[in-house]
Amino acid sequence: MNIIDISSNAQTKKTVRVLVVEDEYILAINLQETLESLGYVVLDIADSAEGAIAKATEFRPNLILMDIRLRGEMDGIQAAEQIWHHLQIPIIYVTGHSDKSTVERATLTSPFGYILKPIKEQELYVAIQTALNRYDREQFLSSVLRGMGDGVIVVDTELNIKYINQVAEALTGWQWNEAKDKTLTEVIKIIDEQTQLPRENPIIAALQKETTIYLGSGVLLVARDGTTIPIADSATPLRNNSGVITGAVFVFRDDTQRRLTEERNLAAERAQQLEIRVAELQRLNQLKEDFLATTSHEMRTPLSNIKMAISVLENILDRQGILTSNTLPPSESVARYLGIVREQCEQELELVDNLLHLRMIDADVYPLELTSIQLQNWLPHVAEYFQERAKARQQSFEVSVSPDLPPLVSDLASLTEIVSELLNNACKYTPPDGQIVLKVQLIDITKSLIDENAKSGVLHNFQVPYFQITISNSGVIIPKKEQSRIFEPFYRIPESDRWQQSGTGLGLTLVKKLVEYLQGTIEVTSSQGWTTFTVQLPLSL
Repeated sequence: MNIIDISSNAQTKKTVRVLVVEDEYILAINLQETLESLGYVVLDIADSAEGAIAKATEFRPNLILMDIRLRGEMDGIQAAEQIWHHLQIPIIYVTGHSDKSTVERATLTSPFGYILKPIKEQELYVAIQTALNRYDREQFLSSVLRGMGDGVIVVDTELNIKYINQVAEALTGWQWNEAKDKTLTEVIKIIDEQTQLPRENPIIAALQKETTIYLGSGVLLVARDGTTIPIADSATPLRNNSGVITGAVFVFRDDTQRRLTEERNLAAERAQQLEIRVAELQRLNQLKEDFLATTSHEMRTPLSNIKMAISVLENILDRQGILTSNTLPPSESVARYLGIVREQCEQELELVDNLLHLRMIDADVYPLELTSIQLQNWLPHVAEYFQERAKARQQSFEVSVSPDLPPLVSDLASLTEIVSELLNNACKYTPPDGQIVLKVQLIDITKSLIDENAKSGVLHNFQVPYFQITISNSGVIIPKKEQSRIFEPFYRIPESDRWQQSGTGLGLTLVKKLVEYLQGTIEVTSSQGWTTFTVQLPLSL
């Protein structure tokens, strides 16, 4: 079914009500009789432009037959223009004047017909039916355009606006009666979303290229009040039956909701991808943990056997006098090579143990055995071995522990591991004639507590005692940018001599994990020729 069928069928089902506007009474009566004989209803007769406007407003006829020459200051053309503008009632001119100027004036009002007097009944019928069919078609198309969910703007080849539907009115802020015959650039302003600079209207490009132009992404429409909304769609040139371009139509829509939906879908997709990646990382991490656990246990047994075999071999060679033989130079002696093997074996055992401990801490299954520790008695005993080591390397070692410290309730094995690793590093990297200082003191740390029951969320500050253990050594500076990374597994400071020192690269990583496992903190500072590690632990876990 086409548009003509729909409109014409609708018209035949109702009575056509006509208003006659004629200043000659006898002609008006004759016209009324002719109309009624054709089956039309004549509502009334008006003889002036003012009367025509008033009666059209009152009766709202389906059609008006308008004489051009009327009584009064206004003529039929002026009256027709006002009636169409305000009431949208179709008008057929009935006149005895066919001069060029009159016809041109009448044509500007887009009449639905033009009948010359004297009127013939058949011509009148054809003109009325043609006008009504045309009006119905135009109203049908207008209803479709008004009811569209997209904005529609039609312009002529000079870019003057000829039509704007209700959605376009809402989006642009311009009413149809205000936008009519204004230039396109006055009503439609488009800018780039990123640069906020003006962009060419697609209607202009459609007219120039004589093809459909689609809006690109990132286009904003600037409404009459200055607000902006993202828009999308296209502009297409309009052609008459001869293929000549007579204007263009711009169809656009508010793209906000689509963008929001697209962003939500994208966010959901990213979240799903992230969940997949997290699950995959968890799976890989579990594989890594399982591999480390299995490998560590499998490696520890043969390494322990190798270490034991080295000790047995040393005893056998010592009883045979081979270890103390002077027949070989020191660089080629059996004792030297056995020492190398022992050192490498112990280093690998330490690496395996550290890996196992790190895994247990991460899995929150590291065993803790809480005991009461008197630091003033325990620390000097731990430091004794490192004092001897420092003395052998011409380093000075100072231990400063307050004699009246309260007991520390913590895990002795973990605390021993922490202090020993830090003292070992201090001895290892302090140059000859350098200084090492171990100091322990009791400090107060300010803690904050928010009262959740108070309406204002009152913040309470209070002092909490902590043990502070500091291990400092001179002659070594850690660059500022490296200080935050020295606790990373296997990390070594670039361009340092640490590569020349033995070690697993996991010592400080394990220290940090153990300190945090004991609910403490550790930090490093390095300046003015001194490097200091500060460990703070609560009095009790």
